[in-house]
Amino acid sequence: MNSQSKLGAGLVALLSLCLPQAHADQKLQAAQSEIVFVSKQMGVPVEGRFKAFDSQISFDPAKPAIAKISFSVDMTSATLGSKETDAELVKPDWFNTAKFAKASFQSTAVKSTGAGKYEVSGKLNIKGLSQDIVVPLSLSQTGGLTTAVGAFALKRLPFKIGDNEWSDTSMVADDVQVKFKFVLTGVAKL
Repeated sequence: MNSQSKLGAGLVALLSLCLPQAHADQKLQAAQSEIVFVSKQMGVPVEGRFKAFDSQISFDPAKPAIAKISFSVDMTSATLGSKETDAELVKPDWFNTAKFAKASFQSTAVKSTGAGKYEVSGKLNIKGLSQDIVVPLSLSQTGGLTTAVGAFALKRLPFKIGDNEWSDTSMVADDVQVKFKFVLTGVAKL
């Protein structure tokens, strides 16, 4: 090996140590994960869920500041458990899935708030409208699986969910609670 080859190999090795390592083997186990939303209709809690979602995660519990977390949710997969109400959810006044088939979240910062606890800040995009949110979550590990659980509240009206006649909050409350459980593989030990 000549000196230029040694120098090149040395630079590649140095760069690989300096750059954040991608955790390509981190995968969401969708079959074991869930996203649930709870709203109130005429004061009565109504629970729905999204059946299809995906993620791209690069997270090291020892270095949360360099984490990159993104999620996409297939809005056509929303269900309230009834064919009639599910048919309404895809319409323009609600999720308008013909125009906005996906909702997304992209992290901007992740910080530790204690043992196994984190706050993930980022942008939530629904129906083409974005809002900064902070999502608290807790991590636990069993075997090779990491489970992230958390919840956050959002207002539906700024995202134009339940628009026009449905913007009357006496029928459907503005507040929506979103709860999630994500099961992941490939996350380093806590």
